[in-house]
Amino acid sequence: MRLLLTLLLAPLLTGCFASEGAGGSTGDAKGASRLRVALAFPPAEGLSPYGADATILSRLGVTEGLTSMDANGTATSGLAASWRREGDRIWLFTLREATFHDGTDVTASAVAASLTHAAEAEPVPAALSGVRLTAEPEGPETVRITTREPDPVLPLRLSSPSLAVFAKKAYGAGGRVDPVGTATGPFELTRVTGATAVTLDRYPGHWGGLAQSPGVDVKFIADGSARAAALRTGQVDIAEAIPVAQAATLDEATRKDTATTRTTGLLLNTRSGPFKDPALRAAARRAVDTSVLADDVYEGHADAGTGIYGPAVTWAEGKRKPPTGRARAGNPEGAGIRLATYDNRPELPEVAQVLKQQLEKAGFRVELEVREYSRLESDALGGGFDAVVLARNTLVDTGDPVAVLASDFTCDGGFNLALLCDKDVDRAVARAEGVADLTQRQQAVMAAEAEILGTDAVVPLVHQRVITGVGDSVRGALLDPYERTLVGTGTRR
Repeated sequence: MRLLLTLLLAPLLTGCFASEGAGGSTGDAKGASRLRVALAFPPAEGLSPYGADATILSRLGVTEGLTSMDANGTATSGLAASWRREGDRIWLFTLREATFHDGTDVTASAVAASLTHAAEAEPVPAALSGVRLTAEPEGPETVRITTREPDPVLPLRLSSPSLAVFAKKAYGAGGRVDPVGTATGPFELTRVTGATAVTLDRYPGHWGGLAQSPGVDVKFIADGSARAAALRTGQVDIAEAIPVAQAATLDEATRKDTATTRTTGLLLNTRSGPFKDPALRAAARRAVDTSVLADDVYEGHADAGTGIYGPAVTWAEGKRKPPTGRARAGNPEGAGIRLATYDNRPELPEVAQVLKQQLEKAGFRVELEVREYSRLESDALGGGFDAVVLARNTLVDTGDPVAVLASDFTCDGGFNLALLCDKDVDRAVARAEGVADLTQRQQAVMAAEAEILGTDAVVPLVHQRVITGVGDSVRGALLDPYERTLVGTGTRR
């Protein structure tokens, strides 16, 4: 059936990836051709950098921040060539020479204004959850950033895709940010076709040198089988998030497995409905068999859930603490729950179906709802479901492990799908945020994880390995465990 579906989908994609760049060019003087990329997630927020769409822009090489993050999770230079700390709350960032896509210079005042817009956004970007900062120019090339409380990981925080820097013309009424022609990366966003496609052209003035590819033509294809078919039939050069069920249909050379910091979890609504009761949350957690999910649904391309952080966060296992304060599991007695997930990641509906069976066996009545992600997020954040199956990259927002705890599990968190508000959790997260020493910070993070798991607001299900399809002719695709990058200056075909 999977093969038949793939064959049926292939003709529908014919012609979808014709080059769309300026002048219709398919190459440049050096022979490189435009890249054709299939992404799984269409923009959910109009390509706003302050939400989930921020990673779309960073993965495509459109946006940059003051800093970036290397493979070891360390802050490295971005638009800032260097930085230093003055006291506990002040950091000075010295800018490199760079220009925005509209031709204006990247100056200290422009950077300060951009960061101020981010800090005042509603809702606040996840990278700034629980953080208050002010940014001011100090001369033409230096930006002074002051935080209300000491923030020892500010350079790492500023590497977040949601804190990318934009030109003045990007900012419109109502807090809207238009990334078309206003960012700084090696590729300029030149056209947006609703939620179906975007076109990028090489930006000739990039500070890091000329990109090898003349441009990138991107289609958003939520159906994973269709993405795999497009890669296999040569209609795309790179296809992200290949479904496990489609992995075997790709040649081994084009199938790239990357261990990631992404954890799939079951988030339970702690504010309303049956899971407001800790005893029923404990019953749901007890009902879940994660080994079945890793072995059967993911066919060995994932590890059974052990916590909020998985094996890709290599330091976590040795410091993990047992959950504290868990309630005793109660009797569901036929309690009805509304379970939701999204189909942009094709394994998730299968995961949800298995969970439905496990929860029903434990005594719950389960109604399952599957949507496309952009149609799910607002309802989930508003408490419209009793439980949500979510795949979450735990280090994508800042690279700092505390950030996901603050955004996802504290009272003021901007991405708190569990709607958790627990004073002990908030205190534990706040303690971790205040620790500067790396080893001690990691220990504090594990203590906060134990407090969160003790509430049973989240049940870790699996830790994922992402499969990316990369065509034989492609060189320089950027695959990293944080899923922030995909296309860069050296990516070409």
